[in-house]
Amino acid sequence: MTKILLVEDDQSLREIYGIRLTAEGYEIASAGDGEAALALAVKERPDLIISDVMMPKISGFDMLDILRSTPETANIKVIMMTALSADDQKARGESLGADRFLVKSQVGIEDVVNAVHEVLNDTNGAPTTTATAPTTDNMMTQFMATPAQSPVQPVAQAQPAMPTVQVQPVAQAQPVVSAPSVSPTQPISQTQPVMPTQPVAPAQPPINNPNPFLGIV
Repeated sequence: MTKILLVEDDQSLREIYGIRLTAEGYEIASAGDGEAALALAVKERPDLIISDVMMPKISGFDMLDILRSTPETANIKVIMMTALSADDQKARGESLGADRFLVKSQVGIEDVVNAVHEVLNDTNGAPTTTATAPTTDNMMTQFMATPAQSPVQPVAQAQPAMPTVQVQPVAQAQPVVSAPSVSPTQPISQTQPVMPTQPVAPAQPPINNPNPFLGIV
């Protein structure tokens, strides 16, 4: 299977290109900067590299220069893509050995697919008319603006309404008070009259007998 290495620091664009080219039957590898792309190019030996120009660490032009100077990667075909449309950028890419130079704002995804077929000299997929094809910049805008679709939940079947029964308030129960047991009343005894107190005779003082012998017989 033909292998393509996508080199793009924008993850969303990498996903767009990867999905579309996978649908064409290509095996896709990807890298987010030129340094990682060089390591993958030596390891994977892709048939084609599609690379952005402006990237962190190593630019697309510097990466292309190293690819062409390395025997293991010198013959890999390269399509350069950039947001810059200046003629000197295109001339530099061609001088470094780019097989095709595309300006992102002027091409759509189908233009990229067609360029891949032409550079690889294969016939996978038919050429697509690009008059109405969205450009890469427009595709990126639509990709970011499309909200994530959540799965539609099935609507639960409505249950028939049950007739409403009016509930009568329950009267609060009164506590039962037990009557205390009453003992039969005992008759009250009649009060006895108080007897008058007899006066007590005063004590008689002792009689002093001057003669102790009186009264003795």
